[in-house]
Amino acid sequence: MTKAVQKITLSPSRDIPFNKLVLSQSNVRRVKAGVSIEQLAESIAQRTLLQSLNVRAVVDAEGNETGMFEVPAGGRRYRALELLVKQKRMAKTQAVPCVVREGGIAEDDSLAENDERVGLHPLDQFRAFQILSGAGMSEEDIAARHFVSPAVVKQRLRLASVSPKLHDVYAEDGMTLEQLMAFSVTADQTRQEQVWENVSRSGYDEPYQIRRMLTENTVRASDRRVQFIGLEIYQQAGGGVLRDLFEHDDGGWLQDVALLDRLVTEKLKAEAEAIGAEGWKWISAAVDFPYGHTTRLRELEGRPVDLTSEEQATIDALNAEQAKLESEYQDADELPEEVDQRLGAIEAALLALEDRPKTYDPAEIARAGVFVSIDSEGRLSVDRGYVRPEDEVPAADVDIEQGTDASSTEGQEAGASTTRTAISVAGASTEAEEDDEDPARPLPDRLIIELTAHRTLALRDALAENPAIAFQAVLHNFVLTAFYRFASIGSCLEIGLRTPTFPAQAPGLRESVSAKAVEARHEGWKARLPKSENDLWDALTALDGGAQASLFAHCASFAVNAVYEPANRYHQGRVTAHGVRTRLDQANVLARAAGLDMVQAGWRPTVDNYLGRVTKPRILEAVREAKGESSAQLIDHLKKADMAKEAERLLDGSGWLPEPLRLADSNPSSAEPEGEAGPLPEFLAGEEDPENGSDEHPQQLDAAE
Repeated sequence: MTKAVQKITLSPSRDIPFNKLVLSQSNVRRVKAGVSIEQLAESIAQRTLLQSLNVRAVVDAEGNETGMFEVPAGGRRYRALELLVKQKRMAKTQAVPCVVREGGIAEDDSLAENDERVGLHPLDQFRAFQILSGAGMSEEDIAARHFVSPAVVKQRLRLASVSPKLHDVYAEDGMTLEQLMAFSVTADQTRQEQVWENVSRSGYDEPYQIRRMLTENTVRASDRRVQFIGLEIYQQAGGGVLRDLFEHDDGGWLQDVALLDRLVTEKLKAEAEAIGAEGWKWISAAVDFPYGHTTRLRELEGRPVDLTSEEQATIDALNAEQAKLESEYQDADELPEEVDQRLGAIEAALLALEDRPKTYDPAEIARAGVFVSIDSEGRLSVDRGYVRPEDEVPAADVDIEQGTDASSTEGQEAGASTTRTAISVAGASTEAEEDDEDPARPLPDRLIIELTAHRTLALRDALAENPAIAFQAVLHNFVLTAFYRFASIGSCLEIGLRTPTFPAQAPGLRESVSAKAVEARHEGWKARLPKSENDLWDALTALDGGAQASLFAHCASFAVNAVYEPANRYHQGRVTAHGVRTRLDQANVLARAAGLDMVQAGWRPTVDNYLGRVTKPRILEAVREAKGESSAQLIDHLKKADMAKEAERLLDGSGWLPEPLRLADSNPSSAEPEGEAGPLPEFLAGEEDPENGSDEHPQQLDAAE
């Protein structure tokens, strides 16, 4: 016989005046959490009470009902209603919908109501906000009604716009919220799905990796080109910008790179044309120029424009204010923020006034030119006053020019035509991915040229820091020339100071640590040397031995040529039948003696300078050498572009170098010196100081001293 199922009877509901309700001591909630009482009161005021109170009748000592009811479940709602009564926004006799419970334990009811409450899934909130937005509510209205900031609403709406397929994956815990946030960078749902398909199979699915794949064909808003034209100009021209609402994105990513480059070219051309009105013979404009682009040119000596009386008064006032502030706060452990900011503004203003424009001889302007580019901060960079060798005045014509009277010069200037401005914007080349590559395939010639260009520049810097080694290297070359007229031995120093140029511009060469060090040293010495070459001998004689040695090393370093050249590969990297060293072998000897370390020189492997230029087996070999087989296996399934990017991250800080940048093993049978060279010869070591009797002189002198 089947037992009858007992039917469930639900507790009755009643409308009870609020002044007949009291808060029960049986409510288990003691700790405040979630939405505040004030916010809940505002929600009730906007929407009325959406959930009944759970109440029990209050009885007297004999068990008779008193007409009052206690609230063991719904205490926060009771306090919100109580607040509305206190604010006189609700009558104290307002009927409140209640479920009246009998029997059981009040604490059990309170615990069950709180325990069995299920929070809204984040995806449901995203979609709900999207529905409200579609119904015409603004982001500010949604934020106000649901007690969040407008920024949070923007984020939720952005997450709601991600592909529904990815929403389904997220709902089934197939991806994390952080991954879903990463996909919101782009509104292209097809692209979102493609990237998820790739990363879900490969495991290459960290949020930063997803963002990088979604933005790989864009340009960051922090790029110098964007800073130059202004993001607003790009957007006004119809360019789209991807923004990340969940992480700092430096202003986002520009999608239309072709539009950006066109706008940059147009602005550069306009700036160049304005400068062309000054009368220069030529103007070369580009986003950036390669390192050493002015090597073969003569730089004009311009005269700084004199300060006006107003500018001098401004400088005096700024100096006085600076001195006053520094005096007032000289004993302070930390400057107040406003004072620190003011001192910074004063320093910037003084530097701007000290950076004076220069004036040039009109006759020189007519044969010279200007380089117009963009600096690393996105500001216009104008480098005036360079004369090309073909524009120099022949010696026979100098007297004629000097004898030209002022009236004829004015006539020439009046009849001069504006020089046509040549503008070029450099672009990065892309190489097709090669999937089936020969592991033994040699490095491309151009890549070796670029790598050895970096090494040559770093070797120049290292040699300039080692006067003794520089002297020995030059002496070695001189002895070869003087005593071994038919010697076939090569040297990497091209004596005569014919500064070798780099046949290919390696990425980052101009901004490298070595380039900046060489330039700073050169400018320091340039400031110390006389303007006229007729005074040079006396100036050099006045230097002590250490200063002469430092200048000697600096000049000698410009002769270094350790760049690989495909046309001369037999004569630069092999040993002849007689065991004679060749140019690149000699460069290795010199690098070892000078203690060259390309890692300390600032070189590290990146996609641009190595990893994106070699085969996949070579990328894996690099990771394997630096991080081990397990790290190589992490990326061996990736496509070449992704493999190169991930390898750059893995190799960062490892100190790994490609073979052309490593210090070659020494050859014990070589007649070349190993280790550090000996002390300088006496004639370069300086003489005894007649005043203090010391015979110690520095072998190196800071060029900026």
